[in-house]
Amino acid sequence: MNFAAQFIYFRVLKNRSPRERYREDEDYDPFWQRDDNKIKKQDIPAVCDLHCCKDVPVRNGLIGQKPPSINPERLKDFGEEDYLNGDVKTWEMKIVSRNEELLRDALSCIPQPSSRTSLASCNRLIRFEDISAAAFKIQCGVQKTPCMYSRLSKQYGMDIYLKKEFLQYTGSVKERGVLYLLMSLPQEQQRKGVIVASDSNFSMAVAHHASELRVPVFVILCPSTAPARVRMCRDYGAMVISYGTTGKDAQLHARRLAQENGYLYLEEEDSAVYLSGLGTVGLEMYEQVPKLDAVIFPAGGHCGLLAGSAAALKHLNPHISVIGVESESFPVLQESLKAGHPNDDQACNNHHFYGDVSGVCFGSNSLQLTGKLVDKVVTVREEDILISMLRLLEYERATVDAEGAIGLAALVAGKLPELKGKRVAVVICSGNLELHLLQQCIARALTLDNRVCRFSLVISDCPGDMSKILELLAREEARVLDIKQERTFVTSELFTVEVICTVETRDKIHTAQLRNALLERYPTAAWTER
Repeated sequence: MNFAAQFIYFRVLKNRSPRERYREDEDYDPFWQRDDNKIKKQDIPAVCDLHCCKDVPVRNGLIGQKPPSINPERLKDFGEEDYLNGDVKTWEMKIVSRNEELLRDALSCIPQPSSRTSLASCNRLIRFEDISAAAFKIQCGVQKTPCMYSRLSKQYGMDIYLKKEFLQYTGSVKERGVLYLLMSLPQEQQRKGVIVASDSNFSMAVAHHASELRVPVFVILCPSTAPARVRMCRDYGAMVISYGTTGKDAQLHARRLAQENGYLYLEEEDSAVYLSGLGTVGLEMYEQVPKLDAVIFPAGGHCGLLAGSAAALKHLNPHISVIGVESESFPVLQESLKAGHPNDDQACNNHHFYGDVSGVCFGSNSLQLTGKLVDKVVTVREEDILISMLRLLEYERATVDAEGAIGLAALVAGKLPELKGKRVAVVICSGNLELHLLQQCIARALTLDNRVCRFSLVISDCPGDMSKILELLAREEARVLDIKQERTFVTSELFTVEVICTVETRDKIHTAQLRNALLERYPTAAWTER
């Protein structure tokens, strides 16, 4: 067929409706190469094999087949598009009912995510896959804290790496488990809100991350709560309510509000979701410090960090020693492991110095994981914890609480001599220490470290005698912190004065030198023992 015939054909065809053209023999198309077998109308497949989109119209033609290529020999006579003069038109048809059926069929094949209706359904032992999933999900919500080589390494004869979890936004490692816990809640529960009733690190983490996720959050506190904690919870975005006289009253009120209003009452537990979030610490430490020999965690009643991280570390390298440290005054974990079940006889709630370390053992899942995966649990004295806090403040410029310093206290006390010369990581998990406690802890730690000492002596109440004492202290390079004179309640001779002096020294050796110099000049000097 020549070009003139084609042009006349289309001039006639343009005046017809699309329906009339569709009824004619659709096999004849002069623009397309049709040397193969012609496809009949009844050969069109009945079911679309392609993924159809609901909102996009389907073009009229053969569905699911590749259209034949244009024959360039048939278009060589067209020098310009002006010959067509806009006479070529296209039409589109929408297949409504069939596409909707195909869309429903496609959606029915997509697996829908299952929503968790309660936290109790996740009370099972965690797997490494759970921890990996938690790490992926919370990676944008929490800090990947550094695990840095410590200057304390030379002092204690081993390579010490400190995992500084106190650098989290709320100053606690609890953020990891709390964030994963909140993100795992059903959307309906996230819309209703959550409620907590304590002033712990867990509650502050809930207040912060619930606000970040736009989940309504309520914190019920008793009036005796420290004002700094109340202010921080409010700053994080929580609605803080003061109720009752004790923490027990606040908890009962929170449970009642949760039942009446549909809130989810949260408390620190050992569900698989919460432990998986805490276990991400072990993943990060394994990645940050190669060839680890041992990892030290804080233990106690709330041993979720120890259990979750042990699950991750033992899966990655079974030869890494996982060690837990708890207070000698409250050996909750050791007693629970001996008894084979959670034991709260040794627990001391409301102990502001120890914090969560002194709490009750909150579940059997973490206890079971600890007994299975943790190599050793040791106890340390309160004096060792205080000195550990002092070491971290001086050498690492880190202000931490007892829960954060208790891991390093095991090395300070010499409870782990088998780690000499090895590569050890210590988790510094918390830094929420109240200011009045900080002052007391540092003063007490300096005394325990033989760097602040006190002595008393009796001298004659004559001009120049006091200056002689000060000259001796200056010669020995001791720094005077406080000096007092007692004249009224002196049991010695008349016209004498008792001098009580508090001085600061460099170390234990310097203290011994000062004591010998004082006793040599004033034999009656009394040294106040710590």
